[in-house]
Amino acid sequence: MKQKFFQLIPVAVAAMILVSCNKSITGRTDDAPALNPTNNDLNAGIWKPILLTGPTEFAVAAPIATNTPEYIAQMNEIKSWQANITPEEKASVKYWGAGAVMRWNEILRELVAKHNLPPYQNPDGTYPFPNANNPLAYPQFPFSNPPYAARAYAYVSAAQYDALVAAFYYKKLYNRAAPYKVDATIQTLIPQSDLPSYPSEDAVVEGAATEMLKLLFPGDQDFIQQKAEEHKRARLLAGANVRSDLEAGEALGKAVAQKFVTRARGDRAGAAIGTQAQWTQFETDALAKGEIPWYSLELPKRPPMLPIFGKVKTFLFDSLTAVSLRPGPPPLVNSQQMKDEIAEVADFVNNPTREHTRIVHFWADGVGTYTPPGHWNAIAAEDFIAKSFSEVRWARNMALINMALMDAAIVCWDTKYFYFNPRPTQLNPGIKTITGIPNFPAYISGHSTFSAAAANVLAHIIPEKATVYTGMAQEASQSRIYGGIHYKSDCTGGLTVGKNIADYAIARAKTDGAE
Repeated sequence: MKQKFFQLIPVAVAAMILVSCNKSITGRTDDAPALNPTNNDLNAGIWKPILLTGPTEFAVAAPIATNTPEYIAQMNEIKSWQANITPEEKASVKYWGAGAVMRWNEILRELVAKHNLPPYQNPDGTYPFPNANNPLAYPQFPFSNPPYAARAYAYVSAAQYDALVAAFYYKKLYNRAAPYKVDATIQTLIPQSDLPSYPSEDAVVEGAATEMLKLLFPGDQDFIQQKAEEHKRARLLAGANVRSDLEAGEALGKAVAQKFVTRARGDRAGAAIGTQAQWTQFETDALAKGEIPWYSLELPKRPPMLPIFGKVKTFLFDSLTAVSLRPGPPPLVNSQQMKDEIAEVADFVNNPTREHTRIVHFWADGVGTYTPPGHWNAIAAEDFIAKSFSEVRWARNMALINMALMDAAIVCWDTKYFYFNPRPTQLNPGIKTITGIPNFPAYISGHSTFSAAAANVLAHIIPEKATVYTGMAQEASQSRIYGGIHYKSDCTGGLTVGKNIADYAIARAKTDGAE
């Protein structure tokens, strides 16, 4: 079956799959320790949300008292689960005990990687497009390319953060103790906490995540629901929550997520594919400037990837600011600077070193992976584990990073199609890339823009690693020159734009109450 599949896809795409599938989906967090925050952030209910008007926008009813028959029955349910716990269930408790935000981010990355496959052409040489209204038909919806993925990471993270801000407000208000604080005979299979258990922070994260993921990956609803049930069951088995904690948390998470679902349905992403007339206009505009326009190097030529994504609604600033962040033009195609940059690319490709090849492959993040934004999510997750953040701080930090990544995608794609600049392989057919040729214009580099945006936000969150993150962003950017995919000006422009976008996320971080 695998051999037949590779016979059906273009050679360039197959090469990208073979190169890019050498990284595991979950990174190095499989054996992450149980979440045991150094600060439980009980006052997070006053932090500034993203879409919510305030933490009380969605009401959460007062919990039943811990001395009522109903609550005692819920405690007995935990005891019955724990009396017959299996090794597999203990493993599930350990898995989910490492952190709800982290695990749902991994699940999201897994879904992105699964769906990060461009459709194969029709018999007549045209290409089909995924249809959200018929997600299981070929090609399955979505094609989770980098812009789509960046948007998915942002919506899930932001919804989880807002839901947790509301949850922590009600936790402090009602102050119902965790089951193991009420009854000492309850086994505790995860570290105990002084954080009130109602509503459950894990169930809030799960509720928000499942609502967003079912919107973003509608063909995977059974898988998503299975993960949700596993998560809630793990909390019961762990002795961390009674059922009413979970029900209140899940309901709150789902209610908050609906605000983000409504936003997502109206953020213009559905029109990002564009039309043939719009694609032609990009080429016409480039020719009118006396430039050589970009064109697809796939056979048959593939429509450009999400050419209208630059019009999608941003999170951190308005549409006028997004346009203002578009950089100046690239070097003229026939200029000496461009000739020099093409020669530099050709030299790297024709004289590869083992170290340069390693860097190209490490940062490739092409077809079949969780994309460059997902790579930076994995980097953040590994470092956040070491910081022992609370769930709400995990969510806040992931939201900042991913809103910056989504807005970076928007400004980057706006720039790409505004200038419609050709790739090095188009201007010099002798350049053979190490990974593959992305099906969209060159200027500016997406990898560079994504990496600078994420790295600078991470440097604000973990300042002691600022130099490390900056170096990683520069390496990711340089990898695209080593691989023959971008010119130097693509990369320097992308790094500048990414940093400028990160500044907006950092400004928000300084005023959201968490610092």
